[in-house]
Amino acid sequence: MVPTTTPYRADLLRAARNRLGWKKPRLVYALRQAAAQEGRSLPTDASLLRSIARWENGQTHPTDYVELLVEVYGEPAHRLGLVDVPATQETPGTAYPTTPTDGIESLAALWRADLAPGSDVQALSPDPAAWNAAPLAWLVSGGQEQLPNSRTRTQVGASDVETVRATVDVYADLDNRFGGGHGRRALIQYLDGDVAELLTARSTEPVGRALFATVAEATLLAAWMSYDSGHHGLAQRYFIQALRLAQTAEDRCLAGSILSAMSHQATYLGRFTEAANLARAAQLGTTGHATPTLTAQFLAMKARALSRLGDHAACNAALTRATTIFERNNPGEDPEWIGYFDQTELSAELGHCFRDMRQAQQATTYAELCLGGTDGRYIRSDFFATMVLAEAHLAAGELERACRTALDALTIGRQLKSARCVSYLAAFRKKLDTRSDSTAVAEFLEEAAGYRMWQQAAG
Repeated sequence: MVPTTTPYRADLLRAARNRLGWKKPRLVYALRQAAAQEGRSLPTDASLLRSIARWENGQTHPTDYVELLVEVYGEPAHRLGLVDVPATQETPGTAYPTTPTDGIESLAALWRADLAPGSDVQALSPDPAAWNAAPLAWLVSGGQEQLPNSRTRTQVGASDVETVRATVDVYADLDNRFGGGHGRRALIQYLDGDVAELLTARSTEPVGRALFATVAEATLLAAWMSYDSGHHGLAQRYFIQALRLAQTAEDRCLAGSILSAMSHQATYLGRFTEAANLARAAQLGTTGHATPTLTAQFLAMKARALSRLGDHAACNAALTRATTIFERNNPGEDPEWIGYFDQTELSAELGHCFRDMRQAQQATTYAELCLGGTDGRYIRSDFFATMVLAEAHLAAGELERACRTALDALTIGRQLKSARCVSYLAAFRKKLDTRSDSTAVAEFLEEAAGYRMWQQAAG
């Protein structure tokens, strides 16, 4: 029994009826049917109609009708606005959801925790064990899954899926141009609002699979934006939820790309063995499905991890394979979401690997191939490539060129809001500390001090 003093959201209760397309008399009928199954009698229709109007206007709480409303609407009480979500609710963990329905519930809980005022979810640390458990759970999953049963009358069509895709593309463009710190919260609000309703609506089998694939891409973007913002435990959780959605969508290539993204984060955080295994899982799980472009990208992620492990021979072998396989790519065969991975992006990956293997000349060669290659579409990528080039010049002892190139990166990144970009600058700044007596370095430090990201890198 819910006390009459319990706060509730009348607008959410009203929205639940509207989603079903019911008029108030239809709700009265449904309440009577549910009550009859419980052997319970209800007041007259006129009395119930007046009560419903008061509930939906926020005048009175439907204290004695909560269980019946949950039953007829097929939604939990907190989604109907009848009870508050406890402020002390447990933060969603990193366990891989067992069923599609579990996945939807876990994702919704993660959205709520991310948006909750005063939530500490953005400060969570990653769970190293999850980088092994999640890919294993996906790899051993077998057989076609049924889409979750829906008790609502809302019908999702292909146009709804396209609307979600187009909206998410806008956020992806913001991310590429301005960094994960721009628009991240707005994306989560959009997913928690408009998209959450679609995941629990009715659909045909093809539209349902397409919807889950599209929401998996959106959740992958949320993971990348959280990762780029430095919220690593939160990002890991979004990656895992995206992987579960891709499984429900039966999209093995997208799932492989999510594992590859998880590998990228693991390398960044110094978990090189896990990163290499995640990239291997992406390859293994997409055998017979991946295009040459995808396979090359997975190999590049494996090479990144191997370069940091110090296994130069294995890294070079992976890079050679990636380059050879990429030569067979046919963009017309690729999913739209891998369209960013072109020759420029592959060169950027090679530049990173050679930088990490301290092969300055080759790092310089590949980093230079990237400059200007994105036509302004991927500002953050341009920043990374320019910083790799600056570090390569520094490793070669070319201080003036290194400082000049780093200034170019700072200019490129003036509008970026990205913790990863700041970390590249912090690493460069640390390497300059041993050369503070150089006139070129002193002049650079004076000029760089006027850039916001350089100031952040000093923190």
